[in-house]
Amino acid sequence: MKFGASIWPFRWDPPYEDGISRIAGLGFEAVELIGWTREILYDYYTPKKVRELRSFIEDAGLEISEFVSTPEGMASPDEKERGRAVEHFKRAVEVAVSLGTGIVNTVSAYPFDLEFPRITDRPHLQQWTVDIPSGLDWKQNWEDYVDVTRRCASICEDAALRYALEPHPYRHMSNTASMLRLIEHVDSDALGMNFDPSHLFPVGETPHVVIYQLAERIFHCHFSDNDGTTNVHWRPGRGKIDWEAVLAALRDTGYDGVISIELEDVPGVSRGSVPVPGIVKERRSATKEFDRENVLAMEYLKDICARLNTPVE
Repeated sequence: MKFGASIWPFRWDPPYEDGISRIAGLGFEAVELIGWTREILYDYYTPKKVRELRSFIEDAGLEISEFVSTPEGMASPDEKERGRAVEHFKRAVEVAVSLGTGIVNTVSAYPFDLEFPRITDRPHLQQWTVDIPSGLDWKQNWEDYVDVTRRCASICEDAALRYALEPHPYRHMSNTASMLRLIEHVDSDALGMNFDPSHLFPVGETPHVVIYQLAERIFHCHFSDNDGTTNVHWRPGRGKIDWEAVLAALRDTGYDGVISIELEDVPGVSRGSVPVPGIVKERRSATKEFDRENVLAMEYLKDICARLNTPVE
């Protein structure tokens, strides 16, 4: 295993060179990049820019663990919107291949592209609900999402990439059972999970049990901690997740990929210039305090690995 970091908490919006340099300077071995929108995929990740980023990352001594880009409309009832989502995904795969990574990541889709409340708001609300229109065909929407996921997995197969789907609360894939169901219906070896315990824990999963259940279908990891109530992303060791059990499960199942530390609700984090969840706004680059959070996280996890006799590059 090796430790990496997500670029966006260091620098939410492009350009990303400064964040990449900081990640390398903190002792990480890998970085994951993101394309937030279709526009960014085409306007920022141009062929020239991708070549420059790949060279910059290699010169910094890092590898790109995965490329993240989630299309809108993957579970839309509108066939044209789903088609546009697949085209977005195809472009993301092209960028991923050009960057030199072997994994592409999307977040799972909400059913019907409905707007669900943010789980981070749950402790503050007296009533927790979502408006569901009557007459929706839930079976058809699931089948449509399976079809889109199958098409995306096929694109990855053709590009010799793996598709690490990320669970999020209330979405079509939010836990182990829904991941296993999707794997069964899609029937592609290219499909697996981006294991993110801060999304799995608050929906009722025991994170290390998920690892044993999915085993070789875990392609990439996001590590952050929380209290099991919301999906806040704290530094490992600050919440209730049993990290020794998580790392032991990864060892037992033979995981040898990247553990990407993704801290989003900690001191000094970047949230960029656009409206996003969380209380931090208009901080384009993370502060030195955020650097310290990442170093402490990596030291904490490496200490556990040492106790478990788990090799870390």
